[in-house]
Amino acid sequence: MDLLGNDRAARRHAAVRAAVARGLVDERQPVVGLLDVAGIRASAASLREAFAEVRTGRPGSGGVLHAFAVKAAALVPVLRLLAEEGLGCEVASPGELALARAAGVPAGRIVLDSPAKTTAELREALALGVAVNVDSRAELDRLDALVGPAGPGPAGSPLGVRVNPQVGGGAIGAMSTATETSKFGVALRDPGARAWLVEAHARRPWLTRLHAHVGSQGCPLELMAEGVRIVYELAEEINDVTGRRQIDTLDIGGGLPVDFTSDAALPGHREYARLLAATVPGLFDGRYGLVTEFGRSLTAKNGMVLARVEYAKTAGGRRIAVTHAGAQVATRTVFAPGSWPLRVAAYDADGLPKAGAPVPQDVAGPCCFAGDLVAVGRELPPLETGDHVALLDTGAYYFSTHFAYNALPRPGIHGWLAGADGRVRFAPVRAPQTVEELVAEGGGAYRDGLSALG
Repeated sequence: MDLLGNDRAARRHAAVRAAVARGLVDERQPVVGLLDVAGIRASAASLREAFAEVRTGRPGSGGVLHAFAVKAAALVPVLRLLAEEGLGCEVASPGELALARAAGVPAGRIVLDSPAKTTAELREALALGVAVNVDSRAELDRLDALVGPAGPGPAGSPLGVRVNPQVGGGAIGAMSTATETSKFGVALRDPGARAWLVEAHARRPWLTRLHAHVGSQGCPLELMAEGVRIVYELAEEINDVTGRRQIDTLDIGGGLPVDFTSDAALPGHREYARLLAATVPGLFDGRYGLVTEFGRSLTAKNGMVLARVEYAKTAGGRRIAVTHAGAQVATRTVFAPGSWPLRVAAYDADGLPKAGAPVPQDVAGPCCFAGDLVAVGRELPPLETGDHVALLDTGAYYFSTHFAYNALPRPGIHGWLAGADGRVRFAPVRAPQTVEELVAEGGGAYRDGLSALG
């Protein structure tokens, strides 16, 4: 089945109807996350195929590791599913590393990025054989002390340096990681930086990778490709100066943006891979291994948040649907709606697409502050108590970045798959958080701790 356009909408309608019928969303659990298993598999396949199509080197040369950015969907079953599709993991914390390992991802298919790695994190990565991208000069000094002149030791962790190509930012400043003053990487265009990088590699034969990541949502593909081109040229320079193919792998990051205005998965991985091949032809000729770190583009379109409408009301002539999906699950959308708008789909009490002439209405969440709105003045069929709303394109980040305002529990998440007969099957991905777990998280075991101090 085609996973785009109207077919994607039809699949979504079937999943919502089945979720309501099975009681996955009800009075006891008024909000739930749903992940499209077939859609995730198809996204992974599109990524593999896109990069395979542009490779010009001989078979077996210049291999590609697609390492999923765990922060986009920090869920063990998702990481496991993607591992079955041949993907590894890009991690940026001890927690994300633990999730990847729990999913059974081999250490050799894990890449550690972070601007604030502790000595303990580095030591663990080296012991496991996880690849490490060094983020700063100070971190390289720390790594020197851990590996010594001989290099990373028996586990053989591939080691590289993250470079900031300083090509500028996109439409969302917070998502732009290659600006002149970005906190990430070694700033390549700062005075003396390029010479320092070349010399640092010449003195450390075990530094065999370069990494660059320009940004994500809001960054044009051309800007991303330009950042890759600059780092590729640095790799060529290092190899020329050292007289050996020291840099053997380029980690080009991820960051493919998502269109939040339609069901189309655009821009696609194929479009980006072809742009890279045109901008940096040598990238795919087999001389370099490649690592990618895509996240949002693999899962965003394949997830939704489904919530009950608890009340419908009016204020100042404006209709308001009060739902159970607000800032706690859509934090970025609520606090930065201009950068992170979401489509909202309306369903009735039985989970069927809501009928009726669209009217402007606000879709509000349950949090106790006035700005907890996921949509303002949105044209939707009139929503009533007992109806449902689906926040679309929320398969990336919206399940990983829960905001614990008002001690609202994290919702449960289910994956779903439609069979050839049209029947929808569900599998648990994450259990809904209980109030007992909330109490424990809020220090319940230490109730009298402060009083005991006097």
